[in-house]
Amino acid sequence: MNTETNVVSEPFDSQGLAPAAISPARRVYWSVRRELWENRYLYLVPLGVAALLLVAFLFGQMALPHHRMRTVLALEPAKQRAEIEMPYQMVEGLILGAAFFTGLFYCLEALYGERRDRSILFWKSLPVSDLTAVLAKASIPLGLLFFSFVITIVTQLSMLLLSTLVVWGSGLSTAQLWTQVPLLQWWLELGYHLLTVHALWYAPIYGWLLLISAWARRMPLLWAVLPPVAIGFVEKMAFNTSHFANWLWYRVNGPDPFHFSGSDSLSATAGGISMTGMTPLDLGKFFSTPGLWTGLVLAAAFLYAAARLRRYRGPI
Repeated sequence: MNTETNVVSEPFDSQGLAPAAISPARRVYWSVRRELWENRYLYLVPLGVAALLLVAFLFGQMALPHHRMRTVLALEPAKQRAEIEMPYQMVEGLILGAAFFTGLFYCLEALYGERRDRSILFWKSLPVSDLTAVLAKASIPLGLLFFSFVITIVTQLSMLLLSTLVVWGSGLSTAQLWTQVPLLQWWLELGYHLLTVHALWYAPIYGWLLLISAWARRMPLLWAVLPPVAIGFVEKMAFNTSHFANWLWYRVNGPDPFHFSGSDSLSATAGGISMTGMTPLDLGKFFSTPGLWTGLVLAAAFLYAAARLRRYRGPI
């Protein structure tokens, strides 16, 4: 017979007095700290990608002939801007893309891994509810993206400093370089993108992966991908329609590209939506999209189901 877990009596101190109750916020805080302790790759992956890109950029700048820099700065404004912006946008896309896919991998392993290594027996003995544990795990991919956002800022600032030194060493004016690299605008757009798309629009994707992680006994990646593919295949064979596949594409790509990116958005992407070019003017359309609220309801249902499964699922 299944018994309720996570109900642990508080120990008494030497004077026979019970300690103060641990607040829910503190339980979530220590649950998040535990995830970071156990999964160090979460912050090592974006740090490693940023370091590798910065070293590559440094070698590229050191090998850049002075006449090449003069040629770039002599181009017409549109081509000059595209030439100068390209490495910065590439770095942004690669760092955030690595963080995004690392977060997806973490969601698949978060609940499955603790059942596989049987550590769930220890963690469920602590005074932390299953819902608190699942919510803490659900916050990790978003925290990872914002951590990578900070890394992106530091990396792009370092790149701009290196480029400034190269331009200055070539005897050219650095003002022209700085006017072509609107870092503050990029960071505002990127922060807006992370708050809206990754924190809200992609919430059901993270919730689905956590649900599969709590349910699957083996090969969670296969179980995460196979049911949607099977549903789309059966629908196409039986009714010759693609409504489910279109809905999946809608969830990945967004209801309308205009809602997520402006006409000046660049090519750096993570997922199906541009990481740049988003403006606050799109915010009203974003929050009035029915798919956003449908997705949030689905995400809440997935997380609740994952918490219930964690309560009654034992080690594999």
